[in-house]
Amino acid sequence: MHSKQKVLPRFSRRFQLAALAVGLCTVVAGAAAQGTPAWPTKPIRILVGFPGGSTPDMAARAIAEPLGRALGQPVIVENKPGASGNIATDQVAKATDGHTLGVVINGNLTSAKMLYPRLPYDPAKDFSYISLLATAPLVLIAPMSAPDGAAFFDAARKAGDTWNYGSVGTGSVGHLGMELMKAKMPGLMPQHIPYQGNPQVVTAMMGGQIQMALVPPGIAQPQAKGGKLKVIGLTTSGRSVLMPEAPSLADAGVKDFQLEVWTALIGPASLSKAAQDRLALEMPKIMQNPDVRRQLFNQGWQAVGTSAEGLKTRIKEESATMAKIIAARGIKIE
Repeated sequence: MHSKQKVLPRFSRRFQLAALAVGLCTVVAGAAAQGTPAWPTKPIRILVGFPGGSTPDMAARAIAEPLGRALGQPVIVENKPGASGNIATDQVAKATDGHTLGVVINGNLTSAKMLYPRLPYDPAKDFSYISLLATAPLVLIAPMSAPDGAAFFDAARKAGDTWNYGSVGTGSVGHLGMELMKAKMPGLMPQHIPYQGNPQVVTAMMGGQIQMALVPPGIAQPQAKGGKLKVIGLTTSGRSVLMPEAPSLADAGVKDFQLEVWTALIGPASLSKAAQDRLALEMPKIMQNPDVRRQLFNQGWQAVGTSAEGLKTRIKEESATMAKIIAARGIKIE
């Protein structure tokens, strides 16, 4: 009897430990089954390489609050303009805190590597691709005194190289798009002036420093409605739901010319799998959120949302297109 009393507590203790282990495994397995990663553990930064009020800035701010609610941590947008967004993009590539993301535009992931021999990051290796956020055609704008449609291009040809056009920087979609247009329209010779962001492009146009520019709808539409700038046409083959009242450039005689600006959410290549999995889970829901879609639409964007693979495919296809433009026009950045 005495020996049985000694064995029983030992058996009970072992049973308790075994039961506890099984319970913990069940909890862990349940959490894994529900896809609950241990991320994030602190506030998240989204770096934007353009000023406040620019199109990537507006896209970043449209997703910041709902993303923060979904993740349970504040999401803070930080503007770090310069070098056509490449400074901020490089900071994203080199971030090691596990909680830094970036909202970038086409050029940062497609043409930058072809244009900058000493680009400090490699778009193909240094990032975790999360999702395409939104797309939009570009809008060719001009001063209110400019003629409409085909007459505008007649005037531009007559002006030769005395006219200027603005963009958000050498190698940006606005810059490469204008060079593509020049290649398609012999005699069109406006000279390029780069600016830090589209708000500065608009200011320069209203001040008479430039006579034309390709900008996103979110920039063009308010100025056109306010009677401050004129819309010549969109870089589409037909009308766009973003600006249904605006003609396409095809209507003005620019044939076979379609071009979009887009913005995407990325992280550094070092971003943990837990973070990438959590973002892959949450971003499709955020991009389908009616409030987010409405906000982006009002800012001149069509919300898209893609998988990481979808974003990679877009980058690959557009990189090939931009390479042709850069080579054909001999565009270089020293």
